[in-house]
Amino acid sequence: MSRLLRASILFLVLASCGGGNFSAPRDLENACAIVRERPQYYRAMQATERKWGIPVHVQMATIHQESKFIGNARTPHRFALGVIPMGRQSSAYGYSQALDGTWEEYQREQRRGGAKRDRIQDATDFMGWYMDQSSARLGISKADAQAQYLAYHEGRTGYARQSYLGKPWLMDVSAKVQSRSQTYAQQLQSCRR
Repeated sequence: MSRLLRASILFLVLASCGGGNFSAPRDLENACAIVRERPQYYRAMQATERKWGIPVHVQMATIHQESKFIGNARTPHRFALGVIPMGRQSSAYGYSQALDGTWEEYQREQRRGGAKRDRIQDATDFMGWYMDQSSARLGISKADAQAQYLAYHEGRTGYARQSYLGKPWLMDVSAKVQSRSQTYAQQLQSCRR
């Protein structure tokens, strides 16, 4: 067998073992389009809503903000002197952009050692778990996408201290999450018909 043929076969085998489809859906502005293109996303979010009570549209708006529905999303690299790589800005990874420590806490508490941040079912379950605790500890409505996002971004302690008030950019982002959540809710109502 020629080297070229062996190399081609090896390439095809390795390519077929890819890590999954981590690309974003084509139309992120339309919840119905997301549901049609990725029905597994919707099923995962429905399961999270049943288990934790976090509405699908709140989950969708948060995932849109955190990762734009890219399963293997990571934070950007930091550079010293503009050129020397210094690692990533944080350990946030996956659909939910969960930090290493918070993800490990979720895995321990929920006995889900095999859960992965780049698997939509696990990412939405994590988000439901986190937001459910924010609701219980901080009194945040499960349907309040803006407050849930602020607690998600700042952590519960930061939210309780109102650290977000010193971050006008974050207040703008959380308002966009709220607006997107409302838009997604209306769209989901219309696409169910």
